[in-house]
Amino acid sequence: MVSAVVGGVVVLPMLVGCDGSTEGSATPTTRNIDEIIVYNVCRDPGISDEALRAAGLDPATKRVFTDPPTGVSSFRSCNWKPIDDRYGPVNYRVDVFSTSHTLEEQRKKESATVLGETTVNGRPALITKERSDPDSCYIDFEAEQGMFQVSAVWLSEYESRAGDICEISARHAETLEPSLPK
Repeated sequence: MVSAVVGGVVVLPMLVGCDGSTEGSATPTTRNIDEIIVYNVCRDPGISDEALRAAGLDPATKRVFTDPPTGVSSFRSCNWKPIDDRYGPVNYRVDVFSTSHTLEEQRKKESATVLGETTVNGRPALITKERSDPDSCYIDFEAEQGMFQVSAVWLSEYESRAGDICEISARHAETLEPSLPK
């Protein structure tokens, strides 16, 4: 098997196989995203201050991007700025998205470019970029509700951008993953 490294993240090719059997019939599973209440990363229980600090993020810098207070929502998202430069220059923020959308939907999303496949602490994951936002990189990993996305995005073109933004995203995803539901 051939693998590649993209910004420090191992990218493995996807293997697909068929055994030639046509016995039985497949029943498609239908997910109704209008019924899924995604985990709230922004508020109780949310991501704890301790988990944020362990990931090098400052809980005091939290900005809510989208967080309906109750009920169904296909996205909930907050972002934080780094405490220090352990993962790169402090000229970025980290967004954490909780969503009912799936990795398969992300693969098919027209506005996203899939850079590779990887895992985050054993969970299947994708490395993606949004075509409209070249300054960010997403690590999208599987969850029962759909997926979580951890993205790092450069904040200023006038400050240091030393380091690979995808590698920064991957490091934060790996550190935050244990605090998110499977």
